[in-house]
Amino acid sequence: MKATIYHNPKCGTSRKTLEILRDSGWDVWIQEYLKNPPSRDDLKRLYDRAGITARQGLRAKEPLAEELGLTRSDVTDDEILEAMVKHPILIERPLVETVNGVRLCRPQDKVREIL
Repeated sequence: MKATIYHNPKCGTSRKTLEILRDSGWDVWIQEYLKNPPSRDDLKRLYDRAGITARQGLRAKEPLAEELGLTRSDVTDDEILEAMVKHPILIERPLVETVNGVRLCRPQDKVREIL
């Protein structure tokens, strides 16, 4: 049982999600997305599998999101994805992928849906 977590070790929700995965016996590959950001195509694939839009995957409370105008209603998902690739701090975390699906794990217990 393998899982991938797009992780920020400074984030409490991300740390708790990682703990749930490990406690559930999953072999976890950790991608610290701030150091090694996913590609635009990877983000699109993850959001498609999760059934969410790039806008829903945007860390809208990050001040940079507003500075770049990404919180405006007329901004496209493509524009958001491009900004996320350039500025990975805009990616809401943690994202978890397993064979059972992908979830944006906020709150952390959402990870249980794909275990």
